[in-house]
Amino acid sequence: MKLYPINAGNFKLDGGAMFGVVPKSLWQRTNPADSNNMIDIAARCLLIEDGERLILIDTGMGNKQSEKFFGYYYLWGDDSIDKSLAHFGFSREDITDVFMTHLHFDHCGGSIQWNKDKTLLEPAFKNAHFWSNKDHWEWATKPNRREKASFLKENILPMEECGQLKFIDVPSDNISQDSSLGFGVFFANGHTDKQMVPMISYKDKTICFMADLLPTAGHLPIPFVMGYDTRPLLTLDEKEFFLNMAADNNYYLFLEHDAHNEIITVGHTEKGVGLKDTFTCQEIFN
Repeated sequence: MKLYPINAGNFKLDGGAMFGVVPKSLWQRTNPADSNNMIDIAARCLLIEDGERLILIDTGMGNKQSEKFFGYYYLWGDDSIDKSLAHFGFSREDITDVFMTHLHFDHCGGSIQWNKDKTLLEPAFKNAHFWSNKDHWEWATKPNRREKASFLKENILPMEECGQLKFIDVPSDNISQDSSLGFGVFFANGHTDKQMVPMISYKDKTICFMADLLPTAGHLPIPFVMGYDTRPLLTLDEKEFFLNMAADNNYYLFLEHDAHNEIITVGHTEKGVGLKDTFTCQEIFN
């Protein structure tokens, strides 16, 4: 097995929304804001090369939305899925599976694109299966009013219409030891219903793709929960459980949204679980 970081792009989000009820005087120590109160956010995806399978976890925002839409998110940098794949010698056509942690637009928007004439939406990875789970698919295709702006039908419905959609099973205890794709999955329900956190056995390590359970290293304190979460009190419990498990087992936490920290480990302290070490993907994957 080989792992590759795939940078789908960078954007900005409101720091207050990213940290909920936490005062700016606290969160700006780790996530400094610009004059518009926006903080740097990455869309760092992960590519798994495992035998004949090439599995991409999440796909970022994509590029099919309007200029007005992207204007809300202050895109920056020149990273893209295509550039990142090409850097490692791959192309979109090589991808066999796209695993979506959840179907918010900044995680799955790159899965669907316009055709050349911009008359039809089509899979951006024509040879890949798209993986979700039935519970989250139901949640996303019949969205509540809180999340309706994050579940965009143009990102979601074409996956089913093209016949490339598949579901993994949801376990009764929220931890699947081995999904259909060869890695375990932790299911979390605080941010959105049945978000999936892949747990990948890599050499002698466990790499956890944290998605929105832990967006940045600045979110390590248990009360530091995003304002976007639908069930913030549940997120508190899920974070505490997972971070303690990560500290006990020395998991390596791959941060999808942290523009400045790629992988971290955590440890037990007198104040609870805290940051232990930071790594680049190159240090861990090479």
